[in-house]
Amino acid sequence: MKKTLIDSGPLIALFDRNDKYHLATVQFIKENDSQLLTTLASITETLHLLDFNRNAQIDFLSWVSAGAVTLEPISADDLQRIKELTIKYSDLPMDFADACLVLLGEKLNITTIATIDRDFDVYRLKGEKPFTTLIK
Repeated sequence: MKKTLIDSGPLIALFDRNDKYHLATVQFIKENDSQLLTTLASITETLHLLDFNRNAQIDFLSWVSAGAVTLEPISADDLQRIKELTIKYSDLPMDFADACLVLLGEKLNITTIATIDRDFDVYRLKGEKPFTTLIK
């Protein structure tokens, strides 16, 4: 099965009907036929930004725990590469959740990401491979 990374932006939009990317994200989820992968950093960021509505947070957690998204681990051994990425993209600046997703793309050789974040048009995997971004 094809694998696609998913950033916190679409995850937030999916559970926030007032988000301008809500409809595009709902459509993406309905049409998606790949396994969605993310990290605990993106889950944390999503929950933090959904803090305006406890029910949205609970619904999001239920959706993730039902298997809609696969959580991939980030270990202490990965922190050096995350630091390197954060330094490399300090002019954007790159946040921890984005660095974790770039690292995950490198580790799993995944170049497709569901995001609304234009920074992923700039980020490159090792070997200077660009991401293919979905949901713009």
